[in-house]
Amino acid sequence: MKKLTVTIIGSTGMIGGHLLDLLEKDPGIAMIRLLVRRSAVPDQDRIEVFKTDFSDPSALFNGIKGSDAVFCAVGTTSRKVKGDKIAYRKVDYDIPVQAARAAEDAGVTQFLLVSSVGADSHSKIFYSRLKGEVEAEISQMQIPSVSVFRPSLLLGKRAEFRLGERIAQVMMPPLSFLVPSNFKPIHAGEVARAMIAAFKRSIPGYTLYHYREMQHLLKIQ
Repeated sequence: MKKLTVTIIGSTGMIGGHLLDLLEKDPGIAMIRLLVRRSAVPDQDRIEVFKTDFSDPSALFNGIKGSDAVFCAVGTTSRKVKGDKIAYRKVDYDIPVQAARAAEDAGVTQFLLVSSVGADSHSKIFYSRLKGEVEAEISQMQIPSVSVFRPSLLLGKRAEFRLGERIAQVMMPPLSFLVPSNFKPIHAGEVARAMIAAFKRSIPGYTLYHYREMQHLLKIQ
C-alpha cells in the first residue's frame, strides 16, 4: 500500500495541532509537510517544515506539490489583527483560497478545510460572510475531493487565552442538548479526527460536514 504525503496549514492552532499529532501516529503517512509563517520547530523524522510566504503563489505551490492531501486549518481573530478587516481577510480568506489554488495546480487530489458553522457568502456578519466566500471560491476549483468542516464552538485549550470563549466552553457543554445540532460545541480533537476519517474515505466532489456529519465520521472510523 502506497504511503502518503500530506500538508498541514495551521498546524499551531487547536485543530491543526491535533491533526499533526494524529497524522504522526498514522503508519500510512510517509511525510507531513508543515507550511508556517515562522519556523517554530526544525524538521523531524517524517516532518518537513516550510517557512512560507503565504502571499506568494509560487511559494505555496512549491510547498504543496507532491502532496496527496492538504489540510487547511488556518485562522485568526479580530483581537490579533486589532480589528483590521483587511488584515483579517488576508489570513482567513487569502491563505485558504491561495492554498486551494496551489493544490489544484499541483494536482492534489484532496483538500480538507476548516470553515465555520453559519458560513454564508451573503451574510451581513463579516466573519460568516468571509467563511462563506472562501467556501464559494474553493467549490469552483477542480480538486477531485473537497471536504469542508463547519464546527461551532470549539472545546479545548488554545495557546492564547480568550475570555469569552473560555466562559462559553464552561457554560455550553451542560446545555448542549438544548442547542440545534449544527451549533453544538465540539472538541477540536474530534474535528481533527473527523477530518482524517474523511481523508481516508476520499469522497469525490464537494462535501460539507456539520456537527452531526462529523460525529458520524467518528463512529465509522
